[in-house]
Amino acid sequence: MASAAAESLVAGVRGSRRASAGLWSDAWWRIRHDRVTIAAFVVLAVLVVLALAADVLADHVFHMKFEDQELLKAYAKPTLDPLAYMLGADEIGRSQVVRLLYGGRVSLAVAFLASLINMTVGIAIGLSAGYYRGVWDDIVTWSVTTLNSIPTLYLLLIFAGLFTPGPPVLIAVLGFLIWTGIANFVRGQTFALREREFVTAARTVGASQARIMIRHILPNILPLIFVLAAIDAGGIILIESALSYLGLGITPPTPSWGNMLTNAASYFVRAWWLVVSPGVMIFLTVLSLYLIGDGLRDALDPRLRGSR
Repeated sequence: MASAAAESLVAGVRGSRRASAGLWSDAWWRIRHDRVTIAAFVVLAVLVVLALAADVLADHVFHMKFEDQELLKAYAKPTLDPLAYMLGADEIGRSQVVRLLYGGRVSLAVAFLASLINMTVGIAIGLSAGYYRGVWDDIVTWSVTTLNSIPTLYLLLIFAGLFTPGPPVLIAVLGFLIWTGIANFVRGQTFALREREFVTAARTVGASQARIMIRHILPNILPLIFVLAAIDAGGIILIESALSYLGLGITPPTPSWGNMLTNAASYFVRAWWLVVSPGVMIFLTVLSLYLIGDGLRDALDPRLRGSR
């Protein structure tokens, strides 16, 4: 009985300490105890490492570049002899696994960099509109409403037709077109936070408007923005895949998971295994990002602080 009471007391002390901990320390505790989120982090980290190590793996493991062709190996089935064809070969004998690694580098770079631009633009516009209000808020509201009223795919098709598709162009187009969701969220949160007591106190002591927005309002919004950014990155991968499938995304010979899936779909009956690998990579990446976003949302929810 005494040992049970002692364990209960220790657990209560630990729980009270965690309940009184800061937002980030409490969120880190919750993430470390969320097996699904940790597994999603691990899967995403493995995919990123493989993409970054594409050159090393191509030179020292598979001994084949993504543009190397061997026509006699066209539509080769998966085999471990040689290792470069462990996932088969495409219509001109290029290694599927090597192209998958390089394609991952392109697709993940597009997703993460476009998401970073999206987050930066959305925060800047939403924070300033929610804080200053007035004419600037009306302009932002009109811009967001206008962009949201136009189908995203239609806008992307227009830009893809005007500019030569490639990673830099696609990153810029995706980053500067889909910032409206984050901007709306930041704007709404800023409306509520600008009237709080700590903002009034900052104004009283003479803090500048820029300092109030960056040092007092933004830190209260930033945790949930990370959640939206993780979800947006998954959505961007799907958009890039859809554009590549329509022939308006990353253009060959530069590989991406989207255009690899497009090329493989045209000869699915003859070499179905070439469709599986890029599809699985897209599925794993998007699922991991969505699970990470869901885990971060739960970990950063102030209503769940201190709960098991």
